[in-house]
Amino acid sequence: MSEKTILVVGTYDTKDDELEFIAQIIRDQGGKVITMDVSVLGDPSEPTDYSKHDVAKEGGSTIQAAIDSGDENHAMQIMATGASALAARLFSEGVFDGVILLGGTMGTDLALDVCTALPLGVPKYIVSTVSFSPLIEAGRLAADTQMILWAGGLYGLNSVCKASLSQAAGAVLGAARAVKPVDQKKPLIGMTSLGKSALKYMVPLKPALEERGYEVAVFHATGMGGRAFENLASQGAFACVFDFCTQELGNHVHGSNISAGPGRLTSAGLNGTPQLVSPGCYDLVDVVGWQALPDKWSEHGKHAHNRLLTSILLNSEERKAVAGAHNEQLAKAKGPVAVLLPMHGLGEWDRPGGPLRDDEGLKTFLDAMESGLPGNVDKHVIDGHINDAIFAETALSIFDNWCSSGVIKQ
Repeated sequence: MSEKTILVVGTYDTKDDELEFIAQIIRDQGGKVITMDVSVLGDPSEPTDYSKHDVAKEGGSTIQAAIDSGDENHAMQIMATGASALAARLFSEGVFDGVILLGGTMGTDLALDVCTALPLGVPKYIVSTVSFSPLIEAGRLAADTQMILWAGGLYGLNSVCKASLSQAAGAVLGAARAVKPVDQKKPLIGMTSLGKSALKYMVPLKPALEERGYEVAVFHATGMGGRAFENLASQGAFACVFDFCTQELGNHVHGSNISAGPGRLTSAGLNGTPQLVSPGCYDLVDVVGWQALPDKWSEHGKHAHNRLLTSILLNSEERKAVAGAHNEQLAKAKGPVAVLLPMHGLGEWDRPGGPLRDDEGLKTFLDAMESGLPGNVDKHVIDGHINDAIFAETALSIFDNWCSSGVIKQ
C-alpha cells in the first residue's frame, strides 16, 4: 500500500496535545503527516511544518495585522484566507493526499473554508465541537466534507475525546488510501436529476451516452448534489452537461435551505462547457420536511416526499420568478447552450391528470421562459413531457450534432 500524507491543521497554541495525538495515530497506521498552525496569539510547543506566519503571509497579511485588528473574528478570517490558499497550493503541488482539521467554533469556521478550497475527491475530515449543528449552513460545506463530533475534548485529552480523534485520524488516512481518482480515459458528462419517481430521462440517456464512449455522472439535485455538480463544472471536468433538473435554483430564489447556492446554473456556462438545459421540477420548492412550514407556504399545495423532504407547489407568479432566474443565469454562459422546453410538463407529478398538475402555472412559466431567453441560447420546444421518449431523443439529437460539428470535444 502506497504511503499517504495527511495535512493536520489546527491552532497549535491551544490544541497542541490533541493535534499531536491525531498525528501520532496517523503515523502509527503507516501514514505520513505534515502540520499547519493557524493560531494567532500563542506558539506551539514544537515547530510545525507550516507556521502561523506562513499561513498569514499566504493570505497576503501578517500575524501582527491579525493581532492589531483587535477582533478575534477578523483575525481568524485572515488565517482562514491564508490557510485555504496554502492548502490549495500544497495540494496542487502534490504535497499531501488528505486533510484533517480540528476546532471549536473558531477552528470549524476556518476548516469549512479550507475544505471548500480543495477539489472534490480530496479526503476532507473536520473534527468539531459543533459537527452537524444548525450553526453550519449547507452553503459552507464542501460537497464531500466528512465530520465527526469532537465530544468531551474542548479542553485536554481524555478517553472520550480520544475515541473521536482516533476514528477521524484513521478515517482520513483510510480515505486517502482508498480513494479512486477520476478516470480520465473517457470524457465525462454531468447530468442532474431527482429520483425516478419524479424524473426518468436518465434511464434512456445514460446507456445511450455510454454507447457513444462517454462516462455519465448523475447528480441528485437536492442541494449538496448541485453543489458537487457546480464544483466539478467550474473545474472544467465535463465535456458536456445535461442539466435537466434545475429545481435547486428555484429553491434558492424562494429561500429554501435546500439550495445549491446563488451560482447554480452558472459554472458550466462560465467555463465554456456546452450545456443542454431543461428546468425539470421547476414548479416545486423543496423544504425540510421535519420542520414547521413557514407561513408563506400555508396555502400552497404540497407533497410530503418522505420525513426529510416536503415539496411545495409554486403559484404562477412564483413560477415567473423562477423563469427569470433561469434566464438571468443562462445569459452568463460563454459556451453553447440549448434549452429544451417540454410543453406537456416537467415532472412526473405534473403530467396531465397528475396530482400536482397546474395548466395555468405551466403555461405561465413556459411563456416567461420563452419570452426572456437570452440571445446566446438555442431554444428547442418539445411537443411532449420531460419523461417522454421524445425528450431524451431530442437531447441526444442535439448532443450528436454538437459532437459531429466539433462543439463537444471527444
